[in-house]
Amino acid sequence: MAEITSTYYSTSRLRIHALQKGDLSGNNTVIFIHGNASSSVFWEEIMLNLPDEIHAIAPDLRGYGKTEDKIIDATRGFSDQAEDIIALLGELNVEKIHVAGHSMGGGVIYQLMTEIPEKLASVTLINPVSPYGFGGTKNETGTPIWEDFAGTGGGVANPEFARRIKEKDTTEEDPNASPRVVMNAFYWKPPFRPQNEEILLEGVLEQKIGEKKYPGDSEASENWPFMKPGKFGPVNAASPKYVQGLADKIIQTHPKPPVLWIRGSDDLIVSDESLFDMNTLGKMGLIPDYPGEEICPPQPMIAQTRYVLKRYEEEGGKTEEVVMKNTGHSPYIEQPEIFMKHFLNLINGRKS
Repeated sequence: MAEITSTYYSTSRLRIHALQKGDLSGNNTVIFIHGNASSSVFWEEIMLNLPDEIHAIAPDLRGYGKTEDKIIDATRGFSDQAEDIIALLGELNVEKIHVAGHSMGGGVIYQLMTEIPEKLASVTLINPVSPYGFGGTKNETGTPIWEDFAGTGGGVANPEFARRIKEKDTTEEDPNASPRVVMNAFYWKPPFRPQNEEILLEGVLEQKIGEKKYPGDSEASENWPFMKPGKFGPVNAASPKYVQGLADKIIQTHPKPPVLWIRGSDDLIVSDESLFDMNTLGKMGLIPDYPGEEICPPQPMIAQTRYVLKRYEEEGGKTEEVVMKNTGHSPYIEQPEIFMKHFLNLINGRKS
């Protein structure tokens, strides 16, 4: 069995650290793209258990892990990170590549689908961010709630969580902000705790912290909850303000790689009532002055993704939705054998 190695690629955009397994030339290669507050190490167990004939690379995105620390221009949506991946692919001897992305990594894949669809042999989206961005929209077609997209972007992130990441806090002393507690409460469904918890926590703590990094900057707004997106960092990049039009581009992209959408049945981060959505928290009475559900309903993230993928099918694409029971935000970590079955079926051209 091939081992995982740690390596660096000097691309035209930045120096990228990646974990990789096997010979990356040929068409049986997968690139795994991690989500927010994580890193390439989140894919390590999946990579180790891939069949030998399938090779893999998992880069640390800009702002994460051991990759060169460069600022994300959030006004470009997911483009900075997607273009970093495209630059990395330029260093690899591959004509086509399978892509799998988790959470925010799904947003990066959306962008890749619109920029290099001809290079994508297949797409796997694991609990992906909505194609309309994170927060601030209503109904399945992603209608903005406020013109200035108040309630999205860097201002919604917990500053204490960011501070504790910066300080490399490994304790469980703060039930709302300690990275270990947040990871075990929200990344998977309790009481599950992964055997490689310490390695995964280390990946979380490698995230780059700062006003132009994570959690990013924000500005005051006249609209509830009285802050709007800034211009830097990954949370702002996922604001619907900066991904407008992305859903339509996904639907119309050509050629259309087959898409597997896998999600945990009990995800608390990406759901129709996400506990990371300001409107859900307002509805629960946890944020003052909530104007009510008629004005600020929780974002229907699942319904939005399903709508876009249905339209993708109507335009000639192939999609499949798989709901993994009794899992949360990271079903590929919680139930890797079941995830692998569906994933390999896609790569091998079979339906689950």
